[in-house]
Amino acid sequence: MPGIEEVARATGVSTATVSRALRGLPNVSDKTRAAVRRAADELGYVASSSASGLASGRTLAMGVVVPSVSRWFYTQVLEGVDAELRSASYDMILFNLGGHRGDRERVFHRSILRKRTDALLALCLDFTTEEREQLSTLGHPTMVVGGPVKGLRSVGIDETSTAYTATSHLIALGHTDIAHLGGEDEEGLNSQVPIGRLHGFKDAMRDAGLPVRPEWVIPGGFSLPESRAAMNRLLDRPGPRPTAVFAGSDEMAFGAILAAGDRGLRVPEDLSVIGIDDHDYAAGFGLTTMAQDPFEQGATAARILLDELAGAEPRATSVRSPVSLVVRSSTAPPR
Repeated sequence: MPGIEEVARATGVSTATVSRALRGLPNVSDKTRAAVRRAADELGYVASSSASGLASGRTLAMGVVVPSVSRWFYTQVLEGVDAELRSASYDMILFNLGGHRGDRERVFHRSILRKRTDALLALCLDFTTEEREQLSTLGHPTMVVGGPVKGLRSVGIDETSTAYTATSHLIALGHTDIAHLGGEDEEGLNSQVPIGRLHGFKDAMRDAGLPVRPEWVIPGGFSLPESRAAMNRLLDRPGPRPTAVFAGSDEMAFGAILAAGDRGLRVPEDLSVIGIDDHDYAAGFGLTTMAQDPFEQGATAARILLDELAGAEPRATSVRSPVSLVVRSSTAPPR
């Protein structure tokens, strides 16, 4: 197996510089750091985490707490985090809560308290008062991806503005009877995401002078099966039907499209549908959506934490990620 000396010879720098570059420490130029990482990848060199840890007093591991690994958004964020950590010779310790409250208590009361990680990145989670106190006493650099959390830095989109733009797209097409598939989810997750998207929907309807029907604001649970069932129940109601649906995620939008088919309705002729995410399957469904980049959000959060562990000044503010409207065939003017 190649050693650090081979990487140093390939890049023309000292072994000390190679070590600093691969550990993400300061006083190494971006050009040199990139050259060292490229040479290490080409040669197949892997830094010894035990040796680096002894030198830095760290574990060279970042804890990542995820509510589940079954959803597209979470897996995309994890891919972005992993890409950044691998390039810095850091390990990722994944804590998958799997929706179980007991696993969350295990993570925060035992694993993190044992200082098995140098930093913590949480996906779409809020923290209890006790958990916040534990994190503050440990001194772990901490960030959240996916929704704002009071008192903590986050990387994510503007939930309210994104939902406002999505709803406004439907209104601009001429729709006035619009339903909202919301994302109420499990206890302990970041409630600011579905709340912000609901507020954006209501704000757009209010500014257009349109009423929000309470019976047309329905929970979809951020999942295809649950949103499909909820949308079927809505379409089975007696009386007028919505001509358009704003879904708080693409997976819920897929459920709405399938429910329309269940009831013999055509998309977009009978029902226009818009979502948020630009899921890998969005183009296949012809789904109009507000596109975000969870891979880059994960990578950005990991970079910030790695820079701070390397001695950079801690970032005091959150990062607002860009979104863009992608128009496909699932939205059109009402008949």
